[in-house]
Amino acid sequence: MTTSPTRSVWTAVLCWLTVLLEGYDLVALGATIPTLLKTGHLGFTAAGATAVATVSLIGVAVGAAALGPLTDRFGRRIMLIGSVLLFSVFTLVLPLAPNVATFGVFRFVAGLGLGACMPVALTVMSENLPARRRASASTFTMTGYHVGAVLTSLLALAAVENWHVLFYGGGIAGLLVVPIMWRKLPESAAYLEAKQDAQKFSVRDLIGPKFRRISIAVWTGSFMGLLLVYGLNTWLPQLMRTAGYPLSTSITLLLVLNIGAVIGLVLAGTIADRFGIRPVARIWFGAGAVLLALLSLKIGNSFALNALVLLTGVFVFSAQVLIYGYVAHAFPAQARGTALGMTSAIGRLGSILGPFVTGALVTAGVAYPWGFYFFAVVAALGLCAILLLGSGKRDAAAVAQASPAQEGLQH
Repeated sequence: MTTSPTRSVWTAVLCWLTVLLEGYDLVALGATIPTLLKTGHLGFTAAGATAVATVSLIGVAVGAAALGPLTDRFGRRIMLIGSVLLFSVFTLVLPLAPNVATFGVFRFVAGLGLGACMPVALTVMSENLPARRRASASTFTMTGYHVGAVLTSLLALAAVENWHVLFYGGGIAGLLVVPIMWRKLPESAAYLEAKQDAQKFSVRDLIGPKFRRISIAVWTGSFMGLLLVYGLNTWLPQLMRTAGYPLSTSITLLLVLNIGAVIGLVLAGTIADRFGIRPVARIWFGAGAVLLALLSLKIGNSFALNALVLLTGVFVFSAQVLIYGYVAHAFPAQARGTALGMTSAIGRLGSILGPFVTGALVTAGVAYPWGFYFFAVVAALGLCAILLLGSGKRDAAAVAQASPAQEGLQH
């Protein structure tokens, strides 16, 4: 049970660490690819690296869709520990892969664990705190992802061509966390309570009459949100180079963008807890669309350019995470893991499409300014998706009907 303050602290710490490990691991491959290509390890080519990166993301999407629902059946605790164990083992053995195909298989299996990890951690955190704090439960937990990404970047700079240490380090760190989770991570009280309820949910129920509108809205919003996150993180430096900014400035702007992301996660959760997730998510997506459109303009003043990119990171990255907070709030405990898993899985499809479309624009030589026009339209579509949520009165009725014991929707 998560009623003890000490256990609640352990839950928060371990969920944050889990998301940190996920952020570290997912970024590790991207940080390694340039070295793999440069050294020709295992005969890696650009096409092979692209295939491995794509297979890895497909594994993440499958893991979120397939393993997320199992948390509603077998419990949050065992699934979270199992997902960390799975991706840690296959991250640790990755440098031992004898060929590119095996390398891809290892990344796919690790992706299954990575995909399940985040939605389960967010489910546990949302149930670890009062309902009124579910927005900040999601956004604060997701700061771990960016801290993990920064750690990977720093370690990659220190390791230079010795890329193996990134995966050995990530795998060992995960395996060290597993026994601590086994000992200290309690089962969710909300899950144990919901387990007594005879009413069961399945993926099919998410598109049934009660939850169809919410599901379509959050799935569409998640798709658009992760398309922006991965598209910008992958191609922002190249877009800026195409716009005529120096290489050093272009790379620095990627760092500024991610600093803005961490600031935005803290701000968005705090504000959404007070004023509601829906209105704040609408403002965040709308502001993101405007800021991304402004980036299509050539800005000569470096301070103004950095401020604009920082604000873009503040609004764009946390808009996506607010959707997770809304899902945790809108769905009853019996369906929460399934709903978060499916929302994450469909968002992962956006994470595959975003870099692909932006890369096509770069290849076609029209990345600037059309890349930013494309991102602005995607953010506007994310706003439209959140507007589909309406006032929330129908959602509250659906939740109350689905689970009378659950608190009504207030956000």
